[in-house]
Amino acid sequence: MSHALDVITFGEAMMLLVADQPGPLEQAKAFHKRTAGAETNVAIGLARLGLKVGWASRLGTDSMGRYLLAAMAGEGIDCSHVVCDAGQKTGFQFKGQVSDGSDPPVEYHRAGSAASHMGLGDIDETWLLSARHLHATGVFPAISATTLPAARKTMELMRAARRTVSFDPNLRPTLWATPEKMREAINDLATCAHWVLPGLEEGRFLTGEQTPEGIASFYRQRGANLVVVKLGSDGAFYDGEGGSGYVAGFTVAEVVDTVGAGDGFAVGVISALLEGLSVPDAVKRGTWIGARAVQVLGDSEGLPTRAELNQAGL
Repeated sequence: MSHALDVITFGEAMMLLVADQPGPLEQAKAFHKRTAGAETNVAIGLARLGLKVGWASRLGTDSMGRYLLAAMAGEGIDCSHVVCDAGQKTGFQFKGQVSDGSDPPVEYHRAGSAASHMGLGDIDETWLLSARHLHATGVFPAISATTLPAARKTMELMRAARRTVSFDPNLRPTLWATPEKMREAINDLATCAHWVLPGLEEGRFLTGEQTPEGIASFYRQRGANLVVVKLGSDGAFYDGEGGSGYVAGFTVAEVVDTVGAGDGFAVGVISALLEGLSVPDAVKRGTWIGARAVQVLGDSEGLPTRAELNQAGL
């Protein structure tokens, strides 16, 4: 069966302002403009590898919204289901620079954004089912009371139509009322996915298990065909229908910014699995792209082109 799109994702894009020097955000004198958003990072990465990608969202008609829409369209992403609403504002965020590989300071300005007004009415079922895969994260369902049921519905529709669904928990505690509500909602969403991609610390919080094997088993018992637990510089552990194992990480000379590494990992795993590669090879590609992502300042600047992927033999 042929599909108009390879992958669709729903989520909020924000304009990202990255400080031009290390230090507290309030001391920064200038900022570099970038795009940000867990779902859009993955969309950009997959599009750069030649996949046909669609993105559904809402933006304001302000300069930030126009910038984001142009940036996504410029990556070759289908933005036909991005609604630009003159009555709403586009979210943005500031990110500091760090020089020691630690998590950079981040300040969000997204409350009440255009994307937070998305809901079940934003789902075009015909368009959604024109894709063979849906990538979902824990960010979009967390931004408002209406995005959570919309996120679940998209996953249910794709699963019922025998399309594959990937899910990255991508925890954002500040967006949830309580840690308990976050755990409950994220684990519920994970039951709708075929491929679940938690980080080690995320998995420990969500499942109560301490080992990669235990975390993977938790989601496998709840219906996941494949669980890949990200282990940072140590690579990843996978557990799927064809077996389980560890894949080593790639050596990085200098860690510049860890934000976006998990999204890059998802790009590698999803693209490889959709191309029919084995799970170990898919995880290897994910670890390589994740390693590239931590060596640059922006969230998507380290995502490779197909030519760069081929040059690396992945």
